[in-house]
Amino acid sequence: MLENKPSQSIMTELLGQSLYEVWQALCTAIDEKYDMEQLWNTGGKNWTYEYKYRRGGKTLCSLYAKRNYVGFMIIFGKDERVKFEAIRDTLSNAVCKQYNEAKTYHDGKWVMFEPTNTADFDDYMKLLAIKRKPNRK
Repeated sequence: MLENKPSQSIMTELLGQSLYEVWQALCTAIDEKYDMEQLWNTGGKNWTYEYKYRRGGKTLCSLYAKRNYVGFMIIFGKDERVKFEAIRDTLSNAVCKQYNEAKTYHDGKWVMFEPTNTADFDDYMKLLAIKRKPNRK
């Protein structure tokens, strides 16, 4: 857990203005639909920061930041992968490609998206709804 969450200026400097706006827009989209705990952390060896959405000990998704780069990870368990297949036809080719190329581990399929604009946000919200129904109207 991070002692101090990074300021807007730190995040803007790290990501660059346009990616910081994508980060903000993604957080806003998630916050509008979900009432979750938000946890800042160091990003391990590959990222500068991790920003996790959790509730009841379960992670909904995580955002990652490093210089000029945003990552958005959703981990799909076995049942969730079945649900993904059920809605695959409604998702963009880019989102399906990321899903197809993601590695499947014993605890699920770890899909890392790399948003550079807001184009796939509707699809991301569909994917999050597989993990957990939105709890905000």
